[in-house]
Amino acid sequence: MESSFLFGVILALLTILIIVVNALMIVAMLLSIHKSDGVGFCFTLNLAVADTLIGVAISGLLSDQLSSSDEPTQKTLCSLRMAFVTSSAAASVLTVMLIAFDRYLAIKQPLRYFQIMNGLVAGACIAGLWLVSYLIGFLPLGVSIFQQTTYQGPCTFFAVFHPRFVLTLSCAGFFPAVLVFIFFYCDMLKIASVHSQQIRKMEQAGAMDGAYRPPRSLSDFKAVRTVSVLIGSFTLSWSPFLITSIVQVACHECHLYQVLEKYLWLLGVGNSLLNPLIYAYWQKEVRQQLYHMALGVKKGLTSFLLLLSAKKGGPERPRESSCRIITIFHSELDD
Repeated sequence: MESSFLFGVILALLTILIIVVNALMIVAMLLSIHKSDGVGFCFTLNLAVADTLIGVAISGLLSDQLSSSDEPTQKTLCSLRMAFVTSSAAASVLTVMLIAFDRYLAIKQPLRYFQIMNGLVAGACIAGLWLVSYLIGFLPLGVSIFQQTTYQGPCTFFAVFHPRFVLTLSCAGFFPAVLVFIFFYCDMLKIASVHSQQIRKMEQAGAMDGAYRPPRSLSDFKAVRTVSVLIGSFTLSWSPFLITSIVQVACHECHLYQVLEKYLWLLGVGNSLLNPLIYAYWQKEVRQQLYHMALGVKKGLTSFLLLLSAKKGGPERPRESSCRIITIFHSELDD
């Protein structure tokens, strides 16, 4: 019981962090889309939405972990909860693949990129992505071989879903996706290196000023860096859970469910917290947007304190000082 309660506390903290951090990312992406109308920001927004839904989905599991009641959750309700968690996780993983493909296409076909990846195509990709995600998540509810024959509670992933479901997902989705990721990364790195060598040759030939370096080369390497970090995070987070699940299917005498559900599944879900942190750290546009959001919050807080001070009839000098602070915040936001 103590172990279950401790796991519930950890899950609760992870849930709060996932929802709060991704909610901030959603606001930042909406503001960025409003300013630039970039298709790439739409994919990043979709990733934040999927990760937020993971946090919302796993919040429904907290009652079983923190409750002292001995009566388990009904199997149907538990299956629906796990289906929503799986669907949201699938949407997150597929969105990472879509972002990688979008960056690959931007480097591979820079002149035709905006003709190929327009708003209509991006919307169709996102709609298709969510359709596939929910088909994956709710697949065990319609296929009996993916369901556990017995259920005694508490509500956990392998209490209702058989490990062969994870085996199918691994062989049909995860490992092929990793191979596609590796192909994208290697080809993007090769293209970026070729562009860099061409620019270096032009500099040596005196065709361009050595102090000037086209943003194209820097953009290529930024895209490669972001995709590589996303691939690494995605692989390291979910590989232990999927590989151990395959071992559980192959070894019937092994009892790895405790490790899978208490540690490795939690590691995979934690990827939904890493994704927004990766973008907040590696993407300059996201950092700038979050910085301006923080300044806006400071400005609103200062205005609120000024209004509160004015209602209480505070002295005039503190008001003047606070007005100077607001002026400074205005200048920082303009910069």
